[in-house]
Amino acid sequence: MMDLNKLASDIKQWGQELGFQKVGISDIDLQDQAAILKNWLAAGYHGDMAWMATHQDLRIHPDKLHPNTCRIISVRMDYLPEDAHFAANLEDKHSGYISRYALGRDYHKLIRNLLKKLGQKIEQEVSELGYRPFVDSAPVLERPIAEKAGLGWIGKHSLLLDKEAGSWFFLGELFIDLPLPTDSPVDNECGKCRACITSCPTGAILENGVIDARRCISYLTIEYKGVIPPEFREAMGNRIYGCDDCQLVCPWNRHAEISRQQDFQRRASFADTNLAVLLSWDESTFLKNMEGSAIRRIGHEQWQRNIIIAMGNAPFSQNYIEKLQQIQGKSELLDSHIEWALQRQMGQVPMKLDTSIHTKNQRLIRIVKKGLPRDA
Repeated sequence: MMDLNKLASDIKQWGQELGFQKVGISDIDLQDQAAILKNWLAAGYHGDMAWMATHQDLRIHPDKLHPNTCRIISVRMDYLPEDAHFAANLEDKHSGYISRYALGRDYHKLIRNLLKKLGQKIEQEVSELGYRPFVDSAPVLERPIAEKAGLGWIGKHSLLLDKEAGSWFFLGELFIDLPLPTDSPVDNECGKCRACITSCPTGAILENGVIDARRCISYLTIEYKGVIPPEFREAMGNRIYGCDDCQLVCPWNRHAEISRQQDFQRRASFADTNLAVLLSWDESTFLKNMEGSAIRRIGHEQWQRNIIIAMGNAPFSQNYIEKLQQIQGKSELLDSHIEWALQRQMGQVPMKLDTSIHTKNQRLIRIVKKGLPRDA
């Protein structure tokens, strides 16, 4: 008779040998998430992410996504790059800030392949196994699953937190049909801390764990394809792909370790993130420089849109004005942002400092310089 307890222990060991920093096992009961998801969608907080509203039933019932699933193996892989340079990058308004998860190669394929290897290893032990790996690629509630599997707790910023690793990590899941023993959730350690809520540049964290994506800089720069609402542009600062602010101010991230994965280190094409340099990339250069990167999927036009807003928030530069004028009239989407950025650069619209945004940015930089998290 198969010893499922030993097998569960072996699976965790195999997972770590493959490169995962933590492995946990959960059941598939997600009924407590149904009302939470329904209310969040009903409020429209998902914005234009229509895929969030589809297949709600599959999200709550994993066995419908992959038949016969009765357990989910949840894994964590750290991604914090060695040369994060958080404070220096945020202070230099002429340099585009890219969310640290996207500085290296796209994590989806790497983690999925490792999960597949884990499934194959389990299959060798049990002879017959039904399994399927997922990495942010299907209607899977990965954070609630990881929480059930004991990988951490969901923080007020809605990200998963671990006492020893903070939140700088990716998640992945392996759906299986073996009734393995499950792990227990850990205690929520956020306490009364509200650093992520009060530091969000756009006020996107409405309450504990509730995010209005329509206000979130990560959503606006990555998921949203249209014209960025003017009321959010100044708050975006020099963030051209994603935003790490809620993680940067989180006290638990002082414990984060540098990633062991070479693929997650800063790619050579980001050695120079000067805004003028990045905007000068034509589409073929963008596609070449972004090979194997998660950034590639937003496309060249959206990439330029984000950089244009950063230029509008940067100190005066004649070079910026010339660069913006060179691409004016080539795209309706870009033109509305170019006009705004040129007005800001040339002073036709007074660049009044939003004191609340300035205060948040200065506080953020002070925290990072203290080493929360490490500014390698």
